[in-house]
Amino acid sequence: MPGRPRTKLRTPKKASRPSKFIRRQSPKAHPQADPNFWTEALFGAEVLLLHAMPVYYGFGVPRGDDSGVVLIPGFLGTDLYLTELHSWLGRIGYRPYFSGIGINADCPNLLVQRHLNETIEKALDETGRKVHLIGHSLGGVIARSIAGGRPKDIASVITLASPIRGTVTNRAIITAADAIRLRILQEHGDGVLPHCYTGRCTCNFVDSLRRDVPASLLQTAIYTRDDGIVDWRYCTTRNPESDYEVPGTHIGMAFNPTAYAIVADRLAQAQCSK
Repeated sequence: MPGRPRTKLRTPKKASRPSKFIRRQSPKAHPQADPNFWTEALFGAEVLLLHAMPVYYGFGVPRGDDSGVVLIPGFLGTDLYLTELHSWLGRIGYRPYFSGIGINADCPNLLVQRHLNETIEKALDETGRKVHLIGHSLGGVIARSIAGGRPKDIASVITLASPIRGTVTNRAIITAADAIRLRILQEHGDGVLPHCYTGRCTCNFVDSLRRDVPASLLQTAIYTRDDGIVDWRYCTTRNPESDYEVPGTHIGMAFNPTAYAIVADRLAQAQCSK
């Protein structure tokens, strides 16, 4: 009909792929978030998918140089669930080490002093070279703190769904963390500071976490927007050269085939930068 405006059809734009993996710049501001915990039930599919992918068997990824890689589990986790990652690192040519911390439900400062420093020293002695750190969730926060505290011993740090810039998390996780904090204060008494397990603590762990990672140390933050445990926007470095987005869940990040490919690629880059 005359006079009626014509509707313009939008032609879809082709997505550009600037690199092998997805990199995203973090938004400048965002509201408080309450991640949906129930999406994490899908992590089982990631375990099955991993075993069906060539990367799991070491195909198509750079070979390692026999350097040590220390793995650090997440909140309430143990080394056991990192067995797949541990075995895979060995298959592609690295010398993996479990953290030795037992269950990750204690003062991070004590975990570093009593267990992780010993594991790192062992890796340094046995390999004769700098060590790589890979941490999942809270384990990545601990890894980032260690890298800030002893950069001369660390070649690279890779965080998997780790809230390294603060914590906005599911309410159930906050409740569990409060319970762990009370147990820590009861068990260790004067052995820990009054604000232990909070952002207000002034221990060596928190102090090291606030330090900038030296430019000579390769840093990588792998995150997923479908994270059902923590707000993914706190899991980035805000440096697009270091941040990598992958599809998947928070728990499943320890079994995520795309994350494994990125880990292999970044470890190889750290070899070249030594």
